Amino acid sequence: MPLTPSSLVLVAVMPSPRDLEIARLLGWYRIPLRTAPKVVAVDYLAFYQTGVFKEDKWAVRFIAPVRGHELCTRFELLRDEPDHPRANEEYFKIQIGPLEELPHPVPAGKWRRITFFYTTGEYLLNADTINELIVHTDERQLLWQSLRERASQAQAYGANELPKMDLDPQLLTIILGLKNLAD
Repeated sequence: MPLTPSSLVLVAVMPSPRDLEIARLLGWYRIPLRTAPKVVAVDYLAFYQTGVFKEDKWAVRFIAPVRGHELCTRFELLRDEPDHPRANEEYFKIQIGPLEELPHPVPAGKWRRITFFYTTGEYLLNADTINELIVHTDERQLLWQSLRERASQAQAYGANELPKMDLDPQLLTIILGLKNLAD
């Protein structure tokens, strides 16, 4: 489904280049359950790149269609980090389609600390700054109504069937800096 003016979009923080590569190559993004927004059943994720992205920092540059979501532990997602302090915490694993570069990046302007927020395809396609992604007034009521309807339709957590990827595990290990994907 292409991005349309009425598409529901969750602007999500992309914390590191490694996470961007996981999204690009493996087709998923993780959100800690304890800090997750109320509804993750949206049409698209728009990725806000933090300060660690150097020249690409503080902007939304990529979007990806959402194909499904499931609940799992951080360890199930990142098996190379078994001793991580949050290894046993629950995360949403959001399955996504291919990353698409926006026609023009949406810079943060004066905003730097971004958390999750909702917008629409129309706002995303027309915004010149992050501030212009914020849905105001009467449109905000429509956005929340759409999100409530979407949440009620997504009654159970489940992953949509994703295509099998024939990628060499050693290549993924090198690209993503993972220790062992076979575990």
